Amino acid sequence: QVQLVESGGGFVQAGGSLKLSCAASGDTSKIDGIHWYRQAPGLQRELVASINSYGTSYTHDSVKGRFTISRDNAKNTVYLQMNSLKPEDTAVYHCAAQDDVGYLRWWGQGTQVTVSS
Repeated sequence: QVQLVESGGGFVQAGGSLKLSCAASGDTSKIDGIHWYRQAPGLQRELVASINSYGTSYTHDSVKGRFTISRDNAKNTVYLQMNSLKPEDTAVYHCAAQDDVGYLRWWGQGTQVTVSS
């Protein structure tokens, strides 16, 4: 079993920065990739960024150039550095872990990010 715990959310003014963390524990050898998703009230969940076990990353066009995903294998932690935040970035951010067949099997509880204008 794998457990994911997000942290680092909060309240920030537009233009500010936050760094989210997703700490994995348990049988982390089963994880093939980590994804950050976000969901704002009334909107569909959307993929923000991903990083696989080789360190290859992806960021959605809407956050490219502002958000950076990275990982620290020694700490079993994936980070999402968010700069130049906009009010439209306000959402609950979840990390999800993918198993070796591509299924998003494990999810964290989420962390709230609120950006004021």
